[in-house]
Amino acid sequence: MQLSKIGSNPTYHRCLNQMTNWKYFKYLPSHHPHKGSKIKMLIFDTTKEQVANKLKTSGEQVVTSNTNNNKQIEKSSKLELPINENEVLIFFKENGWPNIEAKKFFNHYKSIGWKLGGKIEIIDWHSKAENWILKGEEIKASIQKTDNPKNRDYLKTSKNKDYGRPL
Repeated sequence: MQLSKIGSNPTYHRCLNQMTNWKYFKYLPSHHPHKGSKIKMLIFDTTKEQVANKLKTSGEQVVTSNTNNNKQIEKSSKLELPINENEVLIFFKENGWPNIEAKKFFNHYKSIGWKLGGKIEIIDWHSKAENWILKGEEIKASIQKTDNPKNRDYLKTSKNKDYGRPL
């Protein structure tokens, strides 16, 4: 099954039944889990004689595994987490970002164990650092758009009040 890239037993048995219908061989399934199935097939030889309808059986048992070998293989070349703060500082300096942001980034993710939501481990800290800078720029832009909150009058009252006028 592994050589033929077949991942499940039903697919394997369906292929054998189809090849039996196409008369490549005779498949005699055994419905016993410990007894092997039998396959009768023509002898393919390089002689000049015609050997039609001469079938040979093998006494060997066919063993199929129940494991799926088609699972994805994890990448072994994934990025390592930064060893120390200097590695993060160097990365930020190469990209022209401020050192204070590098320190904030390193301290924040070190304090939460380099995990997202307390469960998912960070795989690529470089892209996380890029997102950190982008998010910082968005926050700066939104703060600059708003007025200074100290001077804002939320009650919309005037400074010049006429206390002689009735309410």
